[in-house]
Parts: sequence; C-alpha cells; structure tokens
Amino acid sequence: MSAEKPRSAISGYLMLFLGIAFLALAVWCLVTMIRTQDNGLLIPFFGSLLVAGFFLAGLFVVNPNDSRVLVLFGTYKGTVKTNGFFWANPFYVKKKITLRARNLNGEKIKVNDKAGNPIQIAAVVVWQVEDTYKASFEVDNYEHYVVVQSEAAVRHLAGAYPYDTFDDHDEETLTLRGGTDRVSDVLERELAERFARAGIKVMEARLSHLAYAPEIAEAMLRRQQASAVVAARTQIVNGAVSMVELALARLSANNVVQLDEDKKAAMVSNLLVVLCSETSASPVVNAGTLYQ
Repeated sequence: MSAEKPRSAISGYLMLFLGIAFLALAVWCLVTMIRTQDNGLLIPFFGSLLVAGFFLAGLFVVNPNDSRVLVLFGTYKGTVKTNGFFWANPFYVKKKITLRARNLNGEKIKVNDKAGNPIQIAAVVVWQVEDTYKASFEVDNYEHYVVVQSEAAVRHLAGAYPYDTFDDHDEETLTLRGGTDRVSDVLERELAERFARAGIKVMEARLSHLAYAPEIAEAMLRRQQASAVVAARTQIVNGAVSMVELALARLSANNVVQLDEDKKAAMVSNLLVVLCSETSASPVVNAGTLYQ
C-alpha cells in the first residue's frame, strides 16, 4: 500500500512571466505578418503560441489548508500542500482535496440496543483528510465513505451497549445514557479504525441524539418513573429506620421512659407511618394512660 508523497512545485510567477512573454512574441509575429504580408514568421508565431500555452496551462493555486494531488497518465506523482501560486507540468491532473476540518451531522437512525430495545441515535463527527493518497485512490469517494462508515459505527455502538440499566446502584455497566464520555471515546476509536483506510483523521465524535423509539418511549418513561419512585421510597425507609433506632436508643439511654416490647413495636409503627407517609399525619392526643 502506497502512501502520500510531499511534492514541491515551481513558482507560478516566473512561469506566468514567461508565458506572457511568449504570448507577446506570438502577437508581435502575427502583427508583423499582417503588416508585411510575409509568411516567414508563421512558424515562430505558432511556436511562441504553443510555448505560451504550455507555460500558462500549468499554473495553479493552492489555498491555505488545501492540497493538490498530481497524477500523470495514471501515475501518482505527489501532493502539493504548501499554499501559494505554482506551476507544474500541464499534463498533470491536479485534483483538489481540502485539508480543513469538516463536520458530519449524522442522520437519526433507528436501531436496537444491547437489550433489544428500539432506540433513535445520531452522532456528530469532526474529521479531516490526513493522507491525500489514500483519500484519492484507496476508496472510491472519501466523502461518501465517511458518511457510510460513520452510520455503520453508530449502529455497531448502539448494539454493543444498553440504553440504560434502571439500577441506580449499578455503576459498573456502561450504558449509552449514563456513560456519554466513555461511549464517545469508544466511538472515536472505532471511527479512527474505519477511516484509516481512507486516510481520514477523526478529531472528535459525540452522540448528538439519543432517545427511545416513539413506539416504546411512553412505556419506558413510566418504567423510569417507577424506578425513581422505588429508589426514593427505599431512601425514605432507610432514613426512617435510622431515625426510629436513634429515638429508641436516646429514650433508653436518657431513661426518659421504659417501654416494653409491645410499646416499642407500637412506637416504631407510629413513627414509620409518620415518616414514610406521603401526606402529613394528623396527631391524636391520648388523654389517658399508655394502655388506654
């Protein structure tokens, strides 16, 4: 597999001057022939015209962050990356390839995640041509290649990880929703491997859209809400049990009141109802004894 060959080119200003000079000579020969009716200058006229055309036809411009791939009769001769005004053999095919960073805003695609749930996903990729030889000759159309391979990489990424785990305590499982930065790093590495064949460098890759497919979005929302309610209730119960334990321990340690097991059970029940209830508890004043 060949690689890019840097190529220098002759200054275009010198060749432009020579081309104009031979063009002026051709005009002088033509004017002289018309004025003197002498065909002896016919050969110098056509010779000067051909030389002027040879010099002027080879001129080309390389703008900043652009390049020109030079090909002579099917043979790669090199790539000019230095910006400026240059001249090269007029028989060279001078293919322009930009070296600027470019954005690919991928379309939303519908795929299944690792758990089989249909999701919608899209990515934004920042890329640029790094090897002009590979971009020109290793693939048919490097721009189309980037689009197709980006979509393939996003599809593979979506199928490799679940959208979410629905478990707040599961921090080890990498998910598309919870591990955005890590997932983007995985996507960048995969794109770099895919683009290497075309001489493309991946500068950045990020997910721009991630959501459940419309047909299951409502059901998944209810599932997320239910998981959030369960998690909140678990936290409330854990806090309430801790508060009840603290209350019983403080009452016993300070000898405020001596409670038997039945009264402790009743107190625990009342405290848990008060602490875990969704609505404010209504107090009931006991005017008798604890046993009434």
